[in-house]
Amino acid sequence: MHRRVVVTGLGMVTPLGTGVEKNWEAVCSGRSGIGPITKFDASLFPSRIAGEVKDFNSEDFMDKQQIRRFDVFIHYALASARMAMEDSGFSIKSSNSHRVGCVTGSGLGGLQMLEHYHNILKKKGPRRVSPFFIPGIIANMAPGQIAIEFGARGPNLSVQTACAAGTHAIGESFRLIKDDFADAMITGGSEAVITPLALAGFCNMRALSTRNDEPEKASRPFELNRDGFIMSEGAGIIVIEELEHALKRSADIYCEIASYGLSGDAYHVSSPDPGGIGAKNCIKMAIDRAGLRPEDLDYINAHGTSTRKNDLAENKAIKAVFGDYASKLAISSTKSMTGHLLGGAGGIEAAYTCLTIKHGIIPPTINYENPDPECDLDYVPNKCRKTKVNVAMSNSFGFGGTNASLIFKSYEP
Repeated sequence: MHRRVVVTGLGMVTPLGTGVEKNWEAVCSGRSGIGPITKFDASLFPSRIAGEVKDFNSEDFMDKQQIRRFDVFIHYALASARMAMEDSGFSIKSSNSHRVGCVTGSGLGGLQMLEHYHNILKKKGPRRVSPFFIPGIIANMAPGQIAIEFGARGPNLSVQTACAAGTHAIGESFRLIKDDFADAMITGGSEAVITPLALAGFCNMRALSTRNDEPEKASRPFELNRDGFIMSEGAGIIVIEELEHALKRSADIYCEIASYGLSGDAYHVSSPDPGGIGAKNCIKMAIDRAGLRPEDLDYINAHGTSTRKNDLAENKAIKAVFGDYASKLAISSTKSMTGHLLGGAGGIEAAYTCLTIKHGIIPPTINYENPDPECDLDYVPNKCRKTKVNVAMSNSFGFGGTNASLIFKSYEP
C-alpha cells in the first residue's frame, strides 16, 4: 500500500517572532533575531549574545497551573502545536484519536527548570523541590502534553538526537504514517536552554560566536569570517497527514514529504566527519528513497550552523552527492537569522522549507560578506530569491555524529 504524506499545518515560536506570518516575513526580509542575552547576567561569559524569544506570552496558550508546572521548552512546543493544529483545521475526535500521534525532538529538555530547582535544593533543602519537577523537565513531556491537549492517542515518542532531533522527529512521524501506524501526526522540535550552565558549556567548547558587539551579524554560515554558532530557543511544530485523510476533509496542503534519510558519522563526539561522509550518506539516502535524481532538487535549507568545521563538512557532502550540479543548486541557512535552536532547529527549518515551496521564495543567508573559498556554492547571499521550488531538502546534523535529511516536494494530485 502506497501511502503519501502531506503537510497541512505549521506553528512556530522563534527569535523572529511567534507565529508563521511573523517568521516568514522576517526571513524573507533577511532580518536577524539575535541580540544581547537578557535572561541572566552574561557579562562573565566569552559569548554574550543569543536568539531569545521576545514576543511570547505563555498565558496566550496555557493556563497558569500548566505554566508553573512545565519548563519553557514545553510552553513553546504546546504553543506551536496549537498554532499548527489551528492552521491545519484538523480536529481530533474519539473516533479518530487512536490514529493521530505525536513525536517531537529536543536536545536537552528542561534545563531552565533543572537549574532553578537545583538552586532551590542547595539553598532551601529537598522538601522545597516541587513534585512537578520531574514531569516538568523530561523531554517526552512535550509530545505527552501535546497529546493530552488534543486527545491524540496514537504513537507518542520523543527523540533526543541533539541538533538533529526536530528533523528526526518529523522523519519518524513520516514513517509512522507511511507504515500505517497513524493517519496524522503532530511533530517537530522544541528547545529552551539559554541558561548559564548551557552557555558555559558551549563557550568552553569554543563553539559559540564571540561577535558580541554586532549580535545581528554574528551568525554568518559559510562565510569566511564565521566564528561559531549562536544559541537560540523556540519551537517548530507541523501537522502531517496521509494524503487521502487530508483530501477527505478538504485540507489546504502546503507540500508533500517525499522522503527521509538518516545516518551516523561514527567519528567524534562533537566534530563532524571532516570529509562530510555521514552527511553525504544521509543526503544520498533521502534522494534515493524519494526515487529522485540529485538534479531534481531545487533548494537545500542547510544545517549551516556558522561553525568552521560544520559548514565545510556540509559543503563537501553536498558536492559529493550532487557533483557538477552542486554549483547550480540554491542553498541557504536560515540560522543566519534565527541562530541555532539546537533540538528545535529541524522543526522551524522544515516549516521554512514548506513555505519556500508554497510561496516560491528562497530565504537568504544573511551576513554573507566575504566568500570562503572552501565553501564555494550558491548560498543565496543576503537577499531572498523569488523562483519556483518544486523539490527541497532540509538538513540537520548533531553532536555524536547523528544526521537527518527530509525532502519536501510541491503537491501534485
